[in-house]
Amino acid sequence: MVLALAFALPLLGSVPGAAIGAEALALKRVMLSSGGVGYFEYEAVITGNAELSLTVRLDQVDDVLKSIVVFDERGAAASIGLAGREPLDQIFRGLPIKARDFASPAALLNALQGAKVRTSGPRQIEGRLVRVVAETAKLGQGGGTITRHRVSVMTARGLEQFILEEAGALQFVDPGLQAKINAGLDAIAGHRARDRRTLRIAATGQGQRTLRVGYVVGVPLWKASYRLTLPAEGAEGLLQGWAVVENMTGADWNGVELTLVSGNPVTFRQALYTAYYVDRPDVPVEVMGRILPRPDTGAVGAVPGQASIEGDFRRQGGPGGAIRGGRADAAGRLARKSKSSAELRKRPRSFAAANERLEAGMMRDVASEPVSKSIANMLPAQAEATEALSQVVFRLPLPVTIKAGHSLMAPIIDRELPAERLAYYQPGTHPRHPLAAVTLVNDTKTGLPPGALTLYERAGAKGATRYLGDAQMNGLPAGEVRIVSYALDGKTRIDREVKRSQTIAKGKILHGVFELTYLEQQSTTYRVKAPAREDRRLLFEHPRRTGWTLAEPPEKETKLTAKHYRIRHAIKKGEEARFEVVLERPRLSKIVLNGLSTAQLVGYAKTGKLDEGLRQAFARMAELKREVESQEHRLKRATEDQQEVFKDQKRIRDNLYRVPRNTDLHRRYLTKLDAQENKLERTLKEIGAAKKDVDRTKKALADYIGKLKL
Repeated sequence: MVLALAFALPLLGSVPGAAIGAEALALKRVMLSSGGVGYFEYEAVITGNAELSLTVRLDQVDDVLKSIVVFDERGAAASIGLAGREPLDQIFRGLPIKARDFASPAALLNALQGAKVRTSGPRQIEGRLVRVVAETAKLGQGGGTITRHRVSVMTARGLEQFILEEAGALQFVDPGLQAKINAGLDAIAGHRARDRRTLRIAATGQGQRTLRVGYVVGVPLWKASYRLTLPAEGAEGLLQGWAVVENMTGADWNGVELTLVSGNPVTFRQALYTAYYVDRPDVPVEVMGRILPRPDTGAVGAVPGQASIEGDFRRQGGPGGAIRGGRADAAGRLARKSKSSAELRKRPRSFAAANERLEAGMMRDVASEPVSKSIANMLPAQAEATEALSQVVFRLPLPVTIKAGHSLMAPIIDRELPAERLAYYQPGTHPRHPLAAVTLVNDTKTGLPPGALTLYERAGAKGATRYLGDAQMNGLPAGEVRIVSYALDGKTRIDREVKRSQTIAKGKILHGVFELTYLEQQSTTYRVKAPAREDRRLLFEHPRRTGWTLAEPPEKETKLTAKHYRIRHAIKKGEEARFEVVLERPRLSKIVLNGLSTAQLVGYAKTGKLDEGLRQAFARMAELKREVESQEHRLKRATEDQQEVFKDQKRIRDNLYRVPRNTDLHRRYLTKLDAQENKLERTLKEIGAAKKDVDRTKKALADYIGKLKL
């Protein structure tokens, strides 16, 4: 039995008058960025109006929607169509059936109960579907069972039945229903590859021309790795650099122009392929005459000529205008308004043209023939490098072929660079031995991206090659120097000793305050012993400290990094050397002179770190301070005498109350009490005089300090 449902497969988003059999889009150019993205450009030769398809991975659709660009030499991109993220759910939402109803003919017919059908074959029946029921029948002679489906149809003659498997064909009479079934099958066929989506690019134009489509998606980082071969003697080393490229796109790259970009562009992702719905407030159902007035937003006078403004906008390249595709007539209109036609013709139409302008004619034409599978034959010359504003561009001179899931090593540099061997001392890496290192000077016109570096040594043109070690090389801009360390130099020994000290640098007195500047010093002594048979060029990395300056050696003889001084020192074989690195920091201390003791004043007066005027001032302040202290001591003794008199008077008064009056003992206590009163009067006079002398000497000291300006 043949179930003929007459499915139609319409072309989604087709362009009227589209050329049939136009060349499919083919990958021509790939640009990989160290920012983790890649630009892919496709080409197709089309004639007139055309529709092209471009299939991308589902996880790349967001990036494609964000970055896709179409270049048409003599046409315009009319539209780009794409099925939704869940196309089956969206398409079947408007159909009388679901995707699951296509599981079997019986399931489809049961989902369309009431539809008008027509059968052909031994029995011709026309009517409306009622139900399809599965029946199990036994086969004769123990042959098992078979399941068949009985279809019930309501006809003009009544309810009729037939076996679905015995019918010659079954058709839906309603053409509209047939079209909806065809649309459902079309959606299922298009959704079969769940991890991919197809973009339909509709282009309008005239004549035969080349259409280019490009987009940017996330790709694995391309990595740089280097080999530096040093001669046994000499000041240059051979640097070979290779770019490791992986094709993880899922499709082969056949003869593509490959460009590598080293830089750090701003890249991000945005979920453009996800449907977003705006939250809307719930409004109650209006009953019993309730109303909800529309908020007023104000009013303005009508703008005359609105239609002409909109027309000008479209003519000048707005949405739907022709400037996006670069039509000649629209370009001419725009040229009359802003630029000349010659300027418009100079605008790059694709990544390839823009790249050629960027490289200013340095990139030569590439061959069109497929390249060899051998890397040596594939890339006989290194990539051509060009320095841009924020990146370095490496363009491979020949097209490359990389199968999906495979990698390629492409040369980006092969030349001699100035190189110098050093013993590079980093205390944080090893406290006793320096690192064997090389200073590498990039005297090329372009920078080099960061990467791993393997070092070799070769004795002469035909000498043996030895492996020295591995190193990490940061990005090396043109004209700059990098130090690469590859091993520990165990033959050279370095000891260091750190001492700290503090001395008075200078002082001044103003407004009764002594501003004293101390000079803190940190001295590091390095003791170096060179190998017995080899000279050493040493480079010491000494830590920089915030607020400290380099006193020894002079800072002009050093190089600075963000956190270190780099200090050079040469030593002959078998010799021992000693040198110091001194850091200094001034520290300001403010002291109120009135608060200093005599001993402190005498100390400052005797120090040799202050000038003569300051020392004499401190000596005079010490003398005045002694007078103050002498008078304060005198006042203290008089006050103590007063307290003793008070104690004796209290004792005598207590005794007077206890002895009888008019007795010898009573008269004796009265005589002592009179003597104590006389003594108290003299003591009070002494206290008064001492207080005056204290105030006088303090004032003399304060006046002297207040007038000092040294």
